[in-house]
Amino acid sequence: MFGKVLIAVVALLVAWLLLRARMRGAGRTAPPPVPAPSSTRSASAPRHLAYLALGVLVAGTGLYLYEGWAERRAPVLVRVINANTGAVATYRARRSDVVGRSLLTLDGRRVTLADVERMELETDPGPAP
Repeated sequence: MFGKVLIAVVALLVAWLLLRARMRGAGRTAPPPVPAPSSTRSASAPRHLAYLALGVLVAGTGLYLYEGWAERRAPVLVRVINANTGAVATYRARRSDVVGRSLLTLDGRRVTLADVERMELETDPGPAP
């Protein structure tokens, strides 16, 4: 949640900096005077900051999308428990393949739960040694 707010604040800051730079440039009617070498560096600082902020924004968005993709692809251990008999069946599936009362296992089997069964999800520790 904090990452989404941070991305929005950075996007607003970049937009504000770009609009401010355009407003300054649009108000001039005469060609600007040739700046001294020391002021050239300071005049390009807002542009560099805007590019830096844009780069941080793109990198943050990419990281956010990658983490969401990796979380959906993570394997989970699914235990299906029959409430009447107490029998337990264990399956391995990807988090995104567990939808409602059905799941698609890693080996391609489609499992649909009955009304008397319940499902427990647990982070998959991986194959047993």
